[in-house]
Order: sequence, then C-alpha cells, then structure tokens
Amino acid sequence: MMTDPIADLLTRLRNANRIGRKHVSMPASRLKVSVAQVLKEEGFILDYSVEPAQPSSRLRVQLKYSREGEAVIRSIERVSKPGCRVYVRAEEIPSVLRGMGMQVLSTPKGVLSDRSARREHVGGEILCKVT
Repeated sequence: MMTDPIADLLTRLRNANRIGRKHVSMPASRLKVSVAQVLKEEGFILDYSVEPAQPSSRLRVQLKYSREGEAVIRSIERVSKPGCRVYVRAEEIPSVLRGMGMQVLSTPKGVLSDRSARREHVGGEILCKVT
C-alpha cells in the first residue's frame, strides 16, 4: 500500500531521469496529473498523458533532455511530508536558485508553481522543490 503518492511520483521521475529513460509510467491521480501539468508549464518535462486502463488509469510522463543528453531535471525532492507538513504564506514563498528552480505548491486555487502562487498572491503547502 502506497502512503505518499507524491513521493512515489517524484521517486519514479528521479529514477527514470538517472537512467536516461524517455518516459515513465505510474498510477494516475488528480494530484499527480496536476503536478505533471505544473512541471510541463515550467519546462521541466516534455509532456504527459493519462491513459485509461483497468483497474485504474496510468499517468505517462515524457522526460526532457538537452541536446547533449543531459537531464533538464537535476534534482527533485519532497519538501512537505505526511509526518511534517510545510506551509507558507504568499509573502514567504522562497525562491529556488534565484529563479532557476521552482517549488510546486498545493493552494486553494489548485496546484501551482511558486511563480504562479506569488502572482495569484496565495500560499499553501509546498509539495516539492525542482532544480
């Protein structure tokens, strides 16, 4: 039984990235699809799709690499964990590598990147940090 689906998503992305896979597949959920959407909007992955299957649908993520074959995602780590949640107000959202990285937040307006959350002026739970 999986207790932390976001950590599972991040681990699958990290592992596929390290071995140079072009895509990775995992069980889908609305939260995972929202995180994938934010990663796509910010340019960390090429694309994602939700494939219907039995008993549950699958999320398929296409990873992004540079022309030299270097992974775009250098590191991806969970910030807020089930045992220790991390919340921030809109004014307190930290910048990652002076804007070169990003944080994914779960806010009342949905799952947003740190830039979008600052623009919308909403805070929330920091799900992960990507560089």
